[in-house]
Amino acid sequence: MLARSFLYVPANREKFLEKATGLPSDAFMFDLEDSVPPAEKANARSGVRAYAPKIVGDRVWVRINGIETGFAEADLDAVIGVTGIGGICLPKVESGDEVRRWDAMIAELETQRGLAVGATRLILSIESALGVLFAYEMATAAKRVASMMFGGAQDGDLNTDLGCVWSLDGPEMMYARQHTLLAARAARFDTPLDGVFANVRDPEGFERDTDLSRRLGYRGRTVIHPSQIEPCNRLYMPSQQELDYYARVLEAFDKAVAAGSASTTVDGKMIDEAMAKAARRALDQAAACKKAG
Repeated sequence: MLARSFLYVPANREKFLEKATGLPSDAFMFDLEDSVPPAEKANARSGVRAYAPKIVGDRVWVRINGIETGFAEADLDAVIGVTGIGGICLPKVESGDEVRRWDAMIAELETQRGLAVGATRLILSIESALGVLFAYEMATAAKRVASMMFGGAQDGDLNTDLGCVWSLDGPEMMYARQHTLLAARAARFDTPLDGVFANVRDPEGFERDTDLSRRLGYRGRTVIHPSQIEPCNRLYMPSQQELDYYARVLEAFDKAVAAGSASTTVDGKMIDEAMAKAARRALDQAAACKKAG
């Protein structure tokens, strides 16, 4: 499991970087891309190198700039192999060939720096109609790809590319949101990631959208304000009621198997291997969340 919450931190803002070291986000997305103006890119790279080692557990991920921007090579050179960095987020990817190009660039730097090829993991950010369409191809284009993130923010790149209206209920972007999730699960990613909820002044809307996100199958998301960390971590964690039920499911199923049966019932519901597998997944997720703090 990667993380439930990824807090975006503009890497050129030392005040924000310093504050991040004391925040309870599961992980951090140090940003070199959209939140950093061109004149500040070099300062942002320095910020990553200075502050990533201060956050324990390889919990820093870095969103770098796209290949076409002219900043990508310098970004990779600055961050590959830096202590504390768990991986890189690739923005606005749209094809398997693009992912393979990134993979080759990163592998070359890993080799030069004595790292195992593949040590640098990737999260792919899905931010266009093409990205949604080719999500599974990209997810399986390189072994280092660890997850995908659905970029469905209000008035964001994907929202604009689709030409649809954004709403809290979300039917306008639901197909794209579910298609990205389907691709991530088909690629066997254990932590499909949802994107940001842009209105930091609407905490009720954030909780409502995050609850929907978890029900769809997402297991984490990026956040843009510290106030979103606690509800994000809480809502992607199975509730105690769910955990109690799943514990009873496994107990009943194990007893049934020991007695020579492949199924049983709990609370009037039929339980077989598929339901037991779902119970184990939920309990394992909860254990991983508690371990992460």
